[in-house]
This record gives sequence, C-alpha cells and structure tokens, in this order.
Amino acid sequence: MSDEHANERDASGRGDDARLDTEATRDSGTPSADKPGHHLSATMTRRALAAIALGAIIAAIATAVFSGGFKSENDLSTHANTGGPMSTGAVSGSAFGTAHAGDCLTWTEDDASDLEKVDCSSEHLFEVASEVDLSNFPGTEFGPGSKFPGVLRFSQLRDEHCTPAVNEYLGAKFDPNGKFSVGLINPGVAGWAAGERTLRCGLQYSGTTGNPQPIYGTVAGQDQSKTWDAGTCIGINQNVPTDPVPCTDPHAFEVISLVDLGAKFTGGFPDIPDQDKYLEETCTQASNEFLGSPDALRNKTLTLFWDNIDLTSWLAGSRKVTCSVGKELDTGGFASIVNSAKGDILINGAPPIPPPPVPEGRSLPVPLPGAGN
Repeated sequence: MSDEHANERDASGRGDDARLDTEATRDSGTPSADKPGHHLSATMTRRALAAIALGAIIAAIATAVFSGGFKSENDLSTHANTGGPMSTGAVSGSAFGTAHAGDCLTWTEDDASDLEKVDCSSEHLFEVASEVDLSNFPGTEFGPGSKFPGVLRFSQLRDEHCTPAVNEYLGAKFDPNGKFSVGLINPGVAGWAAGERTLRCGLQYSGTTGNPQPIYGTVAGQDQSKTWDAGTCIGINQNVPTDPVPCTDPHAFEVISLVDLGAKFTGGFPDIPDQDKYLEETCTQASNEFLGSPDALRNKTLTLFWDNIDLTSWLAGSRKVTCSVGKELDTGGFASIVNSAKGDILINGAPPIPPPPVPEGRSLPVPLPGAGN
C-alpha cells in the first residue's frame, strides 16, 4: 500500500499530517484556547492506516494458494519428470493444466474446482505469469507419493519463485504497493495425489478480508494504484478498514476524490512534500465540494486524509491516489460511520456534535505540511 497522509482538522481548522512509515511525524500538541474541541493525534492515524497495509498482507497470504485443492478427479494422470511442465487435467475442462503466461482464469467455487480460462478483457480473478514444475526440484520433498504441502510451504514457494516471475513478466513494472498481489495456484489435493506437480504463478487483486476481487484487463495495461472511485465506502472490522461496502453499512472511511498525480507532475517523480502541498489543496477543495460546504468536515468532526505514491510505485507506472474522510478513535483505529458523509451520518451510533464556532476575527491556522521521508 502506498504511504498515507492524514490532514486532521480539529475544531480550529488546524491540521496535522501523518504518514504511514516508521518516522516520527509532527504533532501540534494538546487542545488550547485557539483549538476548542478535540485534537486528533497524528500517531493514531498512522497506526490505523498501517492496519490497512497489514490487512492487505494477510489477505495476500490467505489467497495466495488454494489449500483446499481442486476436487475434480476426472482424467488425472501421473506427472512424469520430463524436464518441463505437463498437464494432468486436474481441473474440469483442463484449464489449470493448459494455462500459460498471459492466460486469465476465473472461478466461482470456493475450491476453484470450476476454474476456466476467459478473455482477459472480461472479468477474471487471476492472470498467469509463469509455470513452476516442482518435479524438477532435487530431493524427495515433491517426489512421487510426497505429502501435499501446507499453506506456509506454498507461500514460501510463491515468494521464492512467483515474485521474481511476476517482475519478469511485467518487465520490472510491478507495483508492490498497488492493488495487485503475487499469487499462486496449486494443483490441489487430488491433482497432487495423482502426481501433478505444476504450479501457476500470477497476479490477483486481493481484498483485505482475503477474498479475490474481480480484475478487468491485463495488469500490464493499467494503472496499478490501489484506489477506489469517489463515493466508495470502506468497511470496518474491530476499528480496522476492510473492503468496500454500501455506505449505509458501518464503514471506516469514504473516498471523496480520485486524483491523478501524473496530470500535475509531468517532469518525473515528485517528492512527498511536493505531493502533500498539491494534495492538501486538492483534497480540501474536493472535500468542500463533496460534503457541500467548507464547514461540513469540521461540523461532522471528520478527518481528511490522502495517499502518497513512493518512488517504487511511480517507476511501476502508478499515478493515482485517493482523498478520503473518516473519524479517528483516541485509542487508535477508526470509528464506525453509517451513511455517506454527504448527508446525515452516525459515528459510533450517534450523530456528530459540531465543535464550538471559531471566534470572529480569529484566522484559521494553515495545516502543517506532511512529514518527509
């Protein structure tokens, strides 16, 4: 996931930016007479947003392999060690056994037993990048009669073989912080028992909860930025963001704008302070337009925050970030919001209480710039 910044506006309009990394960020301190109401901690936002990245990592591991296996036992045959991948037809229709780099696969069953090839322009769940034939490995670990590997071992094989294969397949244009993750499809228990030892490495779009999300088009032909359209609400589970849900359901935050940094920065990679300077203005304007007025964010006690793109993602071709609004908890993580921020909302089950008005003649401080790398 890309770095996240939060423009946390308290009752006075003052903001602190928090970035998702290990560096310290500025904090404007405790509430004062100039800042009536509750001040939101930058550290807590960073912690909460880090949980999103952690959830994505867990999801990538959970969906990397189908440990339940493909259960079709039709036309299974022993995999001979001939020096190259072979098909056993371990999946009905032989889609698994004949899938090669560039093929796109989809399924509807939990065990992927109905896996089939589809045109990459249509909805699919997996894009094949390479094949790995474990029968060529030395030793007896994957030999005839060997035990079906567990999820951890398949995850190791994915990291060892699929990650470099995906980078080669995309010509070093894979964004490790983007919406796509490296995946692996194994032949399943039935295929393994019949002697199938070929794995398929590829790309998938993993939801935070571990469910694969639809992909349209080849990965190489699109921006890999992890973004959602404006108006998308991201669910919540134990104060941690999950996957998109209807805004009438409890959620952690709502996307208010999608910003293409490539349209602004045409001369090369913009450093984080330059991104923040542009996004502070752009996201604030988007918030005013999305919520209906400049006072709505403050009156609804919401937090405005945005993504950043790092150099690795930029070199991979990612250019898009999102501006979003949510509500921090003092204890860390996000509060539960119901309904779109455009209208009347509930925060943890209650309507937000607007902070006291700012005294006349007192100017609002300019939000602090984001912490640099």
